[in-house]
Amino acid sequence: MAYATEKIRNICLLGHKGDGKTSLVESLLYLTGNVDRLGKIADGNTVCDYDPEEVKRQISIQTTLATVETQGYKLNVLDTPGSFDFAGEAAQALRVAGCGLIVVSAKDGVSVGTEKAWRMVRGKHLPSFFYVSKIDEENANFDNVYENLRGQFGNSVAPFVFPLFEDGNRPAGVINIVTRKAYKAENGKIVEVELPAEKMDKVNRLRDSLVESVASSSEDLMEKYFAGEEFSEEELLHGLHQGVLEGAITPVCCGSAYTGVGSLQLIKTLIDYAPIPYEGLAEHGVDGEGKETRVEFDENGKPLAIVFKTIADQYGRSSFFKVVSGKVTSDMQLKNQRTGSMEKMGNMFTVNGKKTVDVKEVCCGDIAAVSKLAETKTGDTLADSSVEIVLDGVDFAEPCYSQAIAPKIKGTEDKMAAGLTRLQDEDPAFSVVNNNETHQIVISGAGDIHLDVLCSKLKSKFGVEVELTDAKVPYREKIRKSVDVEGKHKKQSGGHGQYGHVKMTFEPYTEGDYLFEEKTFGGSVPKNFHPAVDKGIREAMEHGVLAGYPLVGLHAILTDGSYHDVDSNELSFKMAARLAYKAGIPQANPCILEPIGSMKVYVPDSCMGDVIGDLNKRRGRILGMNPTEGGEQEVVAEVPMAEAASYAIALRSITQGRGWFTYHFDRYEEAPPAVQQKVIEESKFVDTEE
Repeated sequence: MAYATEKIRNICLLGHKGDGKTSLVESLLYLTGNVDRLGKIADGNTVCDYDPEEVKRQISIQTTLATVETQGYKLNVLDTPGSFDFAGEAAQALRVAGCGLIVVSAKDGVSVGTEKAWRMVRGKHLPSFFYVSKIDEENANFDNVYENLRGQFGNSVAPFVFPLFEDGNRPAGVINIVTRKAYKAENGKIVEVELPAEKMDKVNRLRDSLVESVASSSEDLMEKYFAGEEFSEEELLHGLHQGVLEGAITPVCCGSAYTGVGSLQLIKTLIDYAPIPYEGLAEHGVDGEGKETRVEFDENGKPLAIVFKTIADQYGRSSFFKVVSGKVTSDMQLKNQRTGSMEKMGNMFTVNGKKTVDVKEVCCGDIAAVSKLAETKTGDTLADSSVEIVLDGVDFAEPCYSQAIAPKIKGTEDKMAAGLTRLQDEDPAFSVVNNNETHQIVISGAGDIHLDVLCSKLKSKFGVEVELTDAKVPYREKIRKSVDVEGKHKKQSGGHGQYGHVKMTFEPYTEGDYLFEEKTFGGSVPKNFHPAVDKGIREAMEHGVLAGYPLVGLHAILTDGSYHDVDSNELSFKMAARLAYKAGIPQANPCILEPIGSMKVYVPDSCMGDVIGDLNKRRGRILGMNPTEGGEQEVVAEVPMAEAASYAIALRSITQGRGWFTYHFDRYEEAPPAVQQKVIEESKFVDTEE
């Protein structure tokens, strides 16, 4: 069934791990008749957690689209993982969502995941909704959670639905404050019941505060409010809708996914108050001249869509897209604005977890998927061939946790590389680098769980068993004083022999990695052999004399030497230069250089002391502290790369997941003596092992 744009709602489901997001989706689908049974996470049969890794771990690890069709409306619910290691999945969902629905457990209350979800939604300037889950579980306390939400996130937080208690403190249903109606679960169905008289005062008091918010939105309504006139249902609904769009009102709903109580009222709240796609923020991108431009939703415009997610499996690739202009029809040819190639929108379908339904048309504002696009990746823009606009892609956080990856069985390196490439199609939030210097393939992600899941997928999807180890630190070596030395290569083996003789000066060079000069007199070393001497030094510098790391900052001067008319050749002088290097560098007071990176750490005020103490233990130099717009503190520091390898996990532990950081290589500098000694000792151990 094709839906008109005004009947579409795009909702990103966020929250802390274990707060009930996936179970809520299950309840919404079941109560609206979109599925015929209520799946459970413990049984591994939910619509959204269908990936084998999700079933095994009993957590969400990818954003899953669930399509809730009811009352002539279509709610595209994007269920995102609560684990911080998969924040990239939430970034993909927020790129196309019209609002954020943040799930909070009535038992556990406001958590770190709640705070991060709020910050993510507000950072995108999207309207927000809260849903308090598990109101029927032991130790659940809706009132406490609501007060904490209001205390932390401001007075815009307002209840639209709250629990109906019976027999003391037993939650039996919910009350919709706007409509002043009550609902209970009876015999597996949600039924309307009479609103208890003793609850009427509280309902009216809460409803009056919503009416007051609506009144403040316009002068006409304000006059009507002070005149004591009742707002019509249409005026109230429109006023609340505008308040939600502007961020002045953040509705709070509640319920139980297990009994279904509150689920239908949540759907009504989303239908009534969540933004219609064309009410949301305008799209941004660049035009054909590279200038930034706004793109308004236009149902009658030329086709334009953004690809926000890719899934790669044994059947091929599926690209999830949102139409931001015009409509997309089956077999339409659209241009990939990144590659310039035309892509055929052949097999398009709506999605409910792993279940798909073919569609022939996708309207403006709607979300669907298409299979077998040849060159399209996450973040690409698909457009009519006459359109030159490139939409903004998906903003992923920089990977901050790195490990070296290698196959357990030799000979399967190519298979591993192919698998990682396919997985990057699905998950652009991790990176792969083949470090030629350390001879390691290094993968970087958001944390240890992220990388562990990638390794599991390599085994299950591509049949490659891998292991992770600490990535080697690319140290360097340099000299600190000048030396004069000679090298002589002489070999006689019948017929022509080999003869090369050089005298060299090696001295520190601060303006670059290497400089070769010749200052010979009288042709002691013919000019045609100078390049061979240069090459011999360059090759020798690939391995320093202390720990085998590359030597940098070397000024090599050829001062003298001798040659033989018959036996001298390029190889002989190359070997002579290498002998001079081996003899001279140990005398030039060599030392180990370590890579230093610039780090910016963002943490709450309450964690500042612990974070700075930890950075000091890591030999970090604190350069400054600055308050941020988000109310956090930015700590600017320089930290050795060797000490930053495990920082992602340490920071998460120190800040309970609230902190995050960026790290970029800056320069090399001389390592402390104790560190140098440790590096040298470890290199000897590696040599022995090899």
